[in-house]
Amino acid sequence: MLPNVNQAATGLYDLLIQAMEEVKKDPFFFETDVQVKLITENRANPLEGFGSRYGMRFIMEKVRSKEKEMERTEESQSEESVISDFPMNGNSGPLALPVRRARQLIGLYTMTQNPNMTHLKIKGPVKPLPPLWVKCDSSDPESTCWLGAEPIRTKKGIAGIVLQVVTCKGPTPEKNTSVNLEDLKSSHLKRHKSSTVTTRGFAQYELFKSTPLDDNIPFSHTTIGLDISWSPVDELLQTPPLTSASVLNIKVEPGDPRSPLYHLHRELKFLIALADGLTTGVTEWPEPTEAKSSVDLVQEFLNDLKSKLDGFDNAAKKVKVLKCDTAAVDDSIKCLFTVRGDLDFAEQLWCRMRMSVTSYQDLVKCFTLILQCLRRGDVQPWLHRGSSGLLSKHIQQSYHGAMDIVPLTGTTPIRMLLEVGLDKIKRDYINFFIGQELASLNHLDYFISTSLDTQEQVRRVRKLHHILEVVISCMVYLKLPHEILFTLAQSCILYYKRNPLNEKHTFQLPVRPIVIKNFYQSETPKKWRVEINSGQKEVKTLWQLSDTPSISHLNFSKQDLSESAFNSILEEKMYFTNMVACSKVHFT
Repeated sequence: MLPNVNQAATGLYDLLIQAMEEVKKDPFFFETDVQVKLITENRANPLEGFGSRYGMRFIMEKVRSKEKEMERTEESQSEESVISDFPMNGNSGPLALPVRRARQLIGLYTMTQNPNMTHLKIKGPVKPLPPLWVKCDSSDPESTCWLGAEPIRTKKGIAGIVLQVVTCKGPTPEKNTSVNLEDLKSSHLKRHKSSTVTTRGFAQYELFKSTPLDDNIPFSHTTIGLDISWSPVDELLQTPPLTSASVLNIKVEPGDPRSPLYHLHRELKFLIALADGLTTGVTEWPEPTEAKSSVDLVQEFLNDLKSKLDGFDNAAKKVKVLKCDTAAVDDSIKCLFTVRGDLDFAEQLWCRMRMSVTSYQDLVKCFTLILQCLRRGDVQPWLHRGSSGLLSKHIQQSYHGAMDIVPLTGTTPIRMLLEVGLDKIKRDYINFFIGQELASLNHLDYFISTSLDTQEQVRRVRKLHHILEVVISCMVYLKLPHEILFTLAQSCILYYKRNPLNEKHTFQLPVRPIVIKNFYQSETPKKWRVEINSGQKEVKTLWQLSDTPSISHLNFSKQDLSESAFNSILEEKMYFTNMVACSKVHFT
């Protein structure tokens, strides 16, 4: 038996060294039942759910047989999981290995890293390998789901190895947690023969999360979470003290109809449709929100200006307030729910046309009416200083009674409306950020510059809108004070000056716990973790309670639970207990 073990260890070392040196991207196989993957990116990390990070590492899994795959397909077609809230393993690739087999593989890996194993006949000095993680099927009493091993490197070579065991149990009610902190500390001290330990706590809260209006309709996700860490920890599931370090994680995807900015988002979408039309040659016109046609609305507006000496002031008062599907809103953002009171002629045209134009022909007819009216001198509308674009140019020419001929063909009508919309929506954003003292014109110059091509201007306006959505979400849902909103706005502005648009990006904002204590002190965290350390960097003990499994490859279904446990899940929140235990083995 011993020669076979030595041969297997040598074969494993040669295989892993070759994969490491070649940086293999494709999976490869060890013996007949094990698939190995070399992971170089920060993904497929076994401890990612515990806040740990790794660089290059090997992952071992069980090869799925064709017979098992057929059985699994038939079962998935005939059965449907009852507990939809629990993540299911939808992976049709490799499986988890039996715990016994996983321990054998960790043993072989450990042998290959021990310089004293000279009988393995490894060529040259033993090279340290990347960490190895073996996916386990939790078939042992401890519910082991991962086994890990990592060599301890020193200047002289490999001094030992750190072994890690990851377990996951659940689901169970939180009150059934039988472990206490002193037990965990005692276990850690015995394992590592230490006299003192330090503890560090981590808690994750969900402060706000949007829900879909309809399961069949894609919706925009908005989540605001809170990560808190502190030291020392007094007891398991301790509420984080106000002296903790805390960070808000803010992810806002624009487009939720319930958002206070939904009307502005619809305006932006129309702007994007016009910009896309210039690029593709096909413009997707949105459904009108006004009963009257665009031509009728523009004609009425022009008639009002012609018929009254003070028609501009009256017309400004008649601009319709844009409705928003939101109840009570802070006074500080009421300016976002009505049209600005200083809309100029071009902006008022935009407000009417964006809600009613349904075709290219509508656009041509509207601009024909407008240009004819200007050419005859029926109106002499005012414009904001700095207004740019083709329509603004012709309005300014009309003051002197001499206008260039404008052929309303090709992309010209679309470009004219797009330019007006860009000017208007930029002023809306400036009005908010400067009015709320969250940014200056210098801060915003990158986003509102007119010296760029139209497509780039639209891209930057979209960035600015996303910043606005993030700030408003924290203003409305968390009631954050001004100084924190200012910091958030500046952080978002800096991010988007350096990065492309990413509406799924999670912005992080350090805050003092006292600012948001009302949101978390009475809540149960989604995740609570304690880290126990005894001064050795390589070894620590982690204990974690979470409302979802931190181990992605485990299945939790009704078949795994007693009837009473299953009924409890339907009635109350259930939790999963995870633990990571480390031990260090010295080779000298």
